[in-house]
Amino acid sequence: MSEAVKEKQKGIFRINLLGIGSGLLIFFTLCAFVTAIVLVLLFAFHGFFATFNDYGNIIAGIALLENPFFWAGILLIYYASTQLDISAKVLSVILCLVPVVHFAVLLLIIKVSLREYIREKKKIEGEKLAVISDECDTRYPILLIHGIFFRDFKYFNYWGRIPEYLEQNGATVYYGDHESCENVEKSAEGIAERVRQIVRDTGCGKVNIIAHSKGGLDVKYAVAMTGIAPMVASITTINTPHQGCEYAERLLNWAPVKAKRVLSSLANMVFRKLGDKDPDVLSAVEELTSSRCRELDAVTSDFDYAEHGVYTQSVGSGMKYARSGVIPLNMSCLLIDRTDGPNDGLVGQASFRWGEDYTFLDNGQKRGISHGDMIDLTRGEIPGFDVCAFYVGLVSRLRQRGL
Repeated sequence: MSEAVKEKQKGIFRINLLGIGSGLLIFFTLCAFVTAIVLVLLFAFHGFFATFNDYGNIIAGIALLENPFFWAGILLIYYASTQLDISAKVLSVILCLVPVVHFAVLLLIIKVSLREYIREKKKIEGEKLAVISDECDTRYPILLIHGIFFRDFKYFNYWGRIPEYLEQNGATVYYGDHESCENVEKSAEGIAERVRQIVRDTGCGKVNIIAHSKGGLDVKYAVAMTGIAPMVASITTINTPHQGCEYAERLLNWAPVKAKRVLSSLANMVFRKLGDKDPDVLSAVEELTSSRCRELDAVTSDFDYAEHGVYTQSVGSGMKYARSGVIPLNMSCLLIDRTDGPNDGLVGQASFRWGEDYTFLDNGQKRGISHGDMIDLTRGEIPGFDVCAFYVGLVSRLRQRGL
């Protein structure tokens, strides 16, 4: 083996370690954020000192479980990254020990490491993806619409490896670029404007929309109420709560007004930092309740999508048991089962069906397919289910319909 080949393999190994480290830090940050929200709720209900007296051991245990992910991620990034010099690494370790500040430092480290990882991967794999087939070369481009609490980040794709596979198979892919935490009406306005922009700038005439989770509610409303139906060829909703979530209804009714206000304010601050102009977390979550979904259905019930030339279909999946999902889906699965029945970790299966056609995915394995699995959230392999191949097949069938 030549020295050049050895060096290339070392480079690939280093970049893979950087990607793993970034993933571990992202996982730790999400866990820490959820833990912080739970602590705020406990403080609101029990008071500061009572919380530590009653739940101190549990809090310490959670911290011990989370710490290995932090240190493993940090050490891998420090070893593999060429963008963080020695002074930056030392300073970041010190600042990571300072409460509140450590979240900002972690986000910065993640941003730098992800940017380096993506840039280096492109160098290795080539700037342009080779087209291996044209089965996803649809008449109209694909518009991917994300769900609640996420944005179309440049360096962390909500849809994982899916867009890359679609493009490799001939698809033209666009993103919604809309806000992450708005009510359905406002989100619909943003999506409608994005559709008009794509049609105007490309001359494509129409788009095929694929929407995940709450994004499906936003798209339904946008097409029915904002006048963009002539610019939409199809709507495919993925694990969307069309009938709403009963557990969300009960949770919001149970939670004290003060606690909801405090948590919403904190979350709005975080999402504003992440790029939202005017986030409203509480309003966005309220849109997922069963009663609110019934109200939205009443508003759009007179609109006939098929009559307006829009093909509609829906897809759903389900977890088999709690351990088949990642945090926080593995915790929520059992709770949601009590109110909404069998679910994907966030949405009850009874809520998925909508449109002319409905597909329920069952991988025939004990693990099942979670809400996050449907967007390649973990970028991992799922027994009995190839998420990227599923989307290639989905878009290929749109092409066969002439869309």
